[in-house]
Amino acid sequence: MTYLFSLAIGATVFCGIALASFFFFTRTSRATLQRIYEVTYAGRRLKRNVPLTRDAGRRLFTMVRWVRAKLGMGVEIGLPQRLANAGYKGTLPADIYNSARILSPLMGLLAGSAIPFDRMFWMIALPAAGFIAPNIVLTRLVARRREKIRRSIPDAIDLLVICVDAGLGIDQALLRVGQELGISHPQITEELLQINREQRAGKPRVEAWADMAARSELEDIDAFAAMLQQTERFGTPIARALSTFADTIRMKRRQLAEELAAKTTVKIIFPLVLFIFPSMFIVLLGPAVLTIMRGMATMTQ
Repeated sequence: MTYLFSLAIGATVFCGIALASFFFFTRTSRATLQRIYEVTYAGRRLKRNVPLTRDAGRRLFTMVRWVRAKLGMGVEIGLPQRLANAGYKGTLPADIYNSARILSPLMGLLAGSAIPFDRMFWMIALPAAGFIAPNIVLTRLVARRREKIRRSIPDAIDLLVICVDAGLGIDQALLRVGQELGISHPQITEELLQINREQRAGKPRVEAWADMAARSELEDIDAFAAMLQQTERFGTPIARALSTFADTIRMKRRQLAEELAAKTTVKIIFPLVLFIFPSMFIVLLGPAVLTIMRGMATMTQ
């Protein structure tokens, strides 16, 4: 019986390791799957119109604007900038955000009134949480987009150096890099294509770069925009400046990785003390303690 039980455990562990190895070593990345999908189904996308949903949403937003006007709630000053930092442009995201801040407290009030115990507490706490939740979600979306842009900067700079060395101008190089990174890094692609659209609309090149730095609010993007502005103003070779900036970005990324690796030795102390060491003590000292207890019981008899 013990032999069959050990054999079953061994077979289960072997199958689990085999399945995990197959999953991790044979899976295809999301960017690759998206690239294959775009190539395979190019020109086959169907346009779906949902007029009923659009009309319902338009009526809902109109009602929310009317309620906000009656309550005297003005539009937040920094809301368009925050939505742009999160990657949302236009009036629809602002309407959704304002609707969420109106409807979430009402839903929280209804949910709190349905709770049988501590009803007054829940009728106050849930609407307050519903009013704060959209702001928290928007803050997290902004932080997540900034982190994705920060991670995509080294790849964008490397491709930009290659394009400039190949003979492209800085505007054409930025456009080409934005097109190439559309799948792997859509956030930096959106920013680079926004620069191209602004320049086509007549905005000066330096102002377009400065606006990109203002939208992202990242130190690396600020340094990148300042470097481009200096090369534009003083006429220094753009390829040399980009190469130097790329080396600086790589060094900073390496130093950040080393810093995080150095912190792991301190962070791992708590899991070791709280979880791993007690388990090791139980496994190592448990049989000895049981043997000693049995011996003591035998001696007392």
